[in-house]
Amino acid sequence: MAGARNDARMNSNSSSTPTRREFIKQTSSFAAVSALAGITLPQVHAAGNSTIQVALVGCGGRGTDAAGNALSVKGGGTKLVAMADVFPERLSSKYAAIQQQFGAKVDVPADRRFLGFDAYMKAMDCLKPGDIVILTTPPAFRWVHFTYAIEKGLNVFMEKPVTVDGPTSKRMLKLAEAAKAKNLKVGVGLNSRHARHLEQLAERIHDGAIGEIILQRGYRMHGPVATSQSLPKPADMSELMYQIKRFHSFIWASGGCFSDFYIHIIDHLGWMKNAWPVKAQALGGRHYRQSPDGIPYIDQNFDTYSVEYTYSDGTKFFFDGRCVTGCYDNFSSYIHGTKGSAIVSKTGDCGGPSSIYKGQTPKGSERTWVSQTPPGEENWYQNEWNDLMDAIRNDKPYNEVERGVTVSVVTSMGRMAAHTGQEITFDDMLNCEHEMAPGLDKITMDSPAPVLADANGRYPVPQPGIKTTREY
Repeated sequence: MAGARNDARMNSNSSSTPTRREFIKQTSSFAAVSALAGITLPQVHAAGNSTIQVALVGCGGRGTDAAGNALSVKGGGTKLVAMADVFPERLSSKYAAIQQQFGAKVDVPADRRFLGFDAYMKAMDCLKPGDIVILTTPPAFRWVHFTYAIEKGLNVFMEKPVTVDGPTSKRMLKLAEAAKAKNLKVGVGLNSRHARHLEQLAERIHDGAIGEIILQRGYRMHGPVATSQSLPKPADMSELMYQIKRFHSFIWASGGCFSDFYIHIIDHLGWMKNAWPVKAQALGGRHYRQSPDGIPYIDQNFDTYSVEYTYSDGTKFFFDGRCVTGCYDNFSSYIHGTKGSAIVSKTGDCGGPSSIYKGQTPKGSERTWVSQTPPGEENWYQNEWNDLMDAIRNDKPYNEVERGVTVSVVTSMGRMAAHTGQEITFDDMLNCEHEMAPGLDKITMDSPAPVLADANGRYPVPQPGIKTTREY
């Protein structure tokens, strides 16, 4: 047992691997030596007198929604001028939908609608320094696209999570510093931070409204959604394209359902605590692994997860996730303190209103405060874009990448704890050498997929207690 435990810690105490504190300190000096830092700073768009051009890289539902938010920002013109994807049917349908909705704000003729793994470069080449690119592909590609955006001097909005493993997390932290050195503004789609009711709650909790935090609870339990469960690959699609299309089913592409679905609650509870968990132990399992027609699901996800996160002061944060049809649904988060308790997200990733109670039971008679969102700021998706565009037009410091990477690592820490059956620390996760999809900057349509199926069309899955130093 001791040997397995030491393997699981991946020698994180070795002097050759940085701790969380040491690594963050090291990245703060990266800008001084970055080869990208010497390039001319991009122009700042003065408020109200210039149009910011937008390119969309990754035209799924989240990407086109983000583009719509960008085009809906008031106080200055925005125009979508380029789109990129690897699936022609998606590019065509999403272009038609967004053009119909926004009319003249969409100027993407056929020669600025790009296909393929190099399409991201072609789309960004349509922009000038100081414009903005939206990065909403599966997160495995985030570091590749962010690197080119920095080289081009572009402001960025990127979706969460921003990483799914240790090597790319370190890479993204360095890129964050390179972006700061060039005065680029970078937003990350952790929209809890732009939900006004959560801002109000965080201020009150940090001011001691519920005393010292003694417990946090988070839940996302519902039936399977998005592409978290997948049937075997169809014969007319390549292995690589199938895995990208069904990215929630593959840990290399998205961190699986754990990272993509659960990161919002992990993020906003860390915010309320004003700290990040330093270790996790967890369990999970695969239960009903056949479709109603009896066809086996081949994804890499567990159906249930239960994680005990621990902060440096010993405070516990318990998170439960489940993707099983027919069970009790719960999608919410809570905090308990020495002087009371709070509902953080009443429903969903960050649904309001938030509220505070003088006891440990959220009863109406015990409620002492409820959030009041200012009119016009109810949509946190729009708020994050309003905040980013304000920073771009008025040259305000704005870079959410370091926090985005940190919460991505914390999320992956819980996921890896469940998948390996080991206690995993932040440093373990950050220093884990398993890069799940190396070489994505050189990928082509003919490249092999990062994970391969066996003769029965099934992919490797986590085996807690058997595979203890990597997730599959």
